[in-house]
Amino acid sequence: MKFGAVAPKEAVGATAVHTIRQGELVLKKGTLIGPVEAAALEAAGIGHVVVARLEPGDVSEDTAAADIASAIAGEGVHVDRAFTGRANLFAQTAGVLVVEKEGIDRLNRIDEAITVATLSAYKPVVAGEMIATVKIIPFAVIATARDRALAAAPQPLVRIAPYRVRKVGVVSTLLPGLSPKVIDKTLKITAERLSPANAAIVAERRVPHERAALARALGEVLKQGAELAIVFGASAIADRRDVIPAALEAIGGHIDHFGMPVDPGNLLLIGTAAGHPVLGAPGCARSPKENGFDWVLMRLLAGLPVPREDITGMGVGGLLMEIVTRPQPREEPVQPVQNIAALVLAAGRSSRMGGSNKLLAEIGGRPLVRIVVEQALASRAKPVIVVTGHQRERVEGALSGLPVQFVHNQDFAEGLGSSLRAGIAALPARADGAIVCLGDMPQVDAAMIDRLVGAIDPDKGALIAVPSIDGKRGNPVVWSRRFFPELMAVEGDIGARHLIGRYSEAVVEVPLAGTAALTDIDTPEALEAVRAELEGT
Repeated sequence: MKFGAVAPKEAVGATAVHTIRQGELVLKKGTLIGPVEAAALEAAGIGHVVVARLEPGDVSEDTAAADIASAIAGEGVHVDRAFTGRANLFAQTAGVLVVEKEGIDRLNRIDEAITVATLSAYKPVVAGEMIATVKIIPFAVIATARDRALAAAPQPLVRIAPYRVRKVGVVSTLLPGLSPKVIDKTLKITAERLSPANAAIVAERRVPHERAALARALGEVLKQGAELAIVFGASAIADRRDVIPAALEAIGGHIDHFGMPVDPGNLLLIGTAAGHPVLGAPGCARSPKENGFDWVLMRLLAGLPVPREDITGMGVGGLLMEIVTRPQPREEPVQPVQNIAALVLAAGRSSRMGGSNKLLAEIGGRPLVRIVVEQALASRAKPVIVVTGHQRERVEGALSGLPVQFVHNQDFAEGLGSSLRAGIAALPARADGAIVCLGDMPQVDAAMIDRLVGAIDPDKGALIAVPSIDGKRGNPVVWSRRFFPELMAVEGDIGARHLIGRYSEAVVEVPLAGTAALTDIDTPEALEAVRAELEGT
């Protein structure tokens, strides 16, 4: 690959290495320069442009990324279209991510230009969640390097093991002083843990903390169809000869492993009986906080074995900390959300509109973007911050007289992610969260915004509010402040949908009627349809 600065007329057929802004000209990094772009560069007075040009034997970044991503994608994995040298892989279904670590390591050693990253192995994922990405560092790689990478992955390296276990039996043992409320709460928390896998408690027993009584109860729940049995002891398991392991062996079961190098979660027992897994739960499994019990449970729900060597290998990273995705018990009550700001993203170039800026198109005598912003101002969200970019002066002019704060995104050509970063950075310190509104959705009204804002409830673990219409999720989305750092890391033009998938336990869906939350304006035809509906013509 040739790389260097050339005159615009010599850049035809090459790829721009850097984003160029000169007056009205915006040439985005990665653009394939043609005669039109070359002429625009000359007209803007650009004397030289740094470009990369493929040579014989080279493979473009997108082709290489797509080829490698397709090679490593296995069951339940969708490969998105490659762009800017990156091909993202997404889960097609809920389940547990299975990664062949040695294979990924081999790929990353092939050539410094080729990189592959995944989520942690055995992480529970939801449909639509990004699980891996292939990134080509330069604008092209030598074909032989690409071919070596493909040879290093003769079979898929990432796949989704879908959840298979649907029926779970729970046995709780009793001792004096153990409140029935503790068991009720444990069952509720366990049901919530099982919910993402579409599994449910189908049989439940409460018996004295004695070997014979527990053995009978275990046998009963397994006979009732439980595909997995969980035992919550009134007293923690202290030894392989304790009540829970002894009861398991009394019904012909087998202890596979006792104890694990994960804290919390040390006192976990895993075994089998009647061909089904049995878990002796550690005390921390009564809490909604993540612990070692979760790591084993989700794998078993996906039908994946958890051998002794896997458990003993959990020590690195096994010292757990508080996570955002579960509501946490706290010494002080959680304060209700007081201040939700509104971000209106109005920086796009309207590339599918045939040249016109859709945000300035009038509906009922008002610019489209003004309609959106006025509805945000009429809601309880305060303050309202508008992120501008393309045709900044005209967009600000369309909002003249409105009490909003403007933030200019000079990197708007890089996509929605850059606008999101600019907006989040401008939020006041007092903001508990933000509702992210799109400037091309004029049917989203103040009442809808207020419903979404009102759905945020940290005390119940509701930290992301998403509108839902007949099972389809739309926009705008409300984000609690604790997600701001991750929103600041969003890149490209795909938005933050992967975060909604990653933190599914923190998402509350707000059911809405109509199609306003699903309707954005990307084409002239869409504009006319929305105009006709709003104007009643």
